[in-house]
Amino acid sequence: MAQVSFSPPFTQPADVASQLRHSGFAVLSPAAVAEWVGCDLSALMALNTDWAALPPDEFLKDGGRYRRRRHACFVLQQGQMQQVPHRAHWQPVEYNALHGGMERWFAPMEPATVAQPVWQQLLAALAGVSDAVFAGPQAPVPWFVEAHQFRIDTTDGIGRPTPEGAHRDGVDLVAVFLVGREGVKGGETRVFEANGPAGQRFTLTEPWSLLLLDDARMIHESTPIQPLKDGGYRDTLVVTCRRGNFQGADVVGQAPSGA
Repeated sequence: MAQVSFSPPFTQPADVASQLRHSGFAVLSPAAVAEWVGCDLSALMALNTDWAALPPDEFLKDGGRYRRRRHACFVLQQGQMQQVPHRAHWQPVEYNALHGGMERWFAPMEPATVAQPVWQQLLAALAGVSDAVFAGPQAPVPWFVEAHQFRIDTTDGIGRPTPEGAHRDGVDLVAVFLVGREGVKGGETRVFEANGPAGQRFTLTEPWSLLLLDDARMIHESTPIQPLKDGGYRDTLVVTCRRGNFQGADVVGQAPSGA
């Protein structure tokens, strides 16, 4: 059976906030992402090599070996970025039935990555649209930002970008950047209204294309990937913005020794 692939419904950079308010999600092409962030696309592409050396995710409860990742946390306000001490990623079971309720201590992002000027530009753009869409007259507010670098590979045949299934993340804004994909099929993006029947499906294929989601309104998932050749993988950067505090701030303690 032939694989059917639908093109993303791209939005212009100037329309990102209005599209998020109207539809609950927005999709940008790589060129539009660069324009929106205020950088050259080559600066974003220069980050791609970081994904080649991500360590394994040791917390997969389905027994899989297909996911590698790094994680870091920041506070953003008025375009200023402050990285916070390394902390666990935590979600309640209401948002992640597979891995909720666990303190997951992932390897931290590399300091050289975080130090790149384009990294701060990228986070500032996400905080800015979060102010515009979610903060209202209170803007600007502090945004508690978690960043996740993922590589999903097909070493064991199938890789699952969202092993927890269709879900919400318990934040305000979710940003999913497709960093790259090589030698795989599948990985279709699906977004659905949380309280309605409407939804869309499409496949992100171009490096540094972007899906933005109003997490309260939309459920999302990515379908499994399968290899077209040995060594196939799909790389993404997922960044979430949340008001008030980090999710699990009253649960997660300090980093254990050696973390």
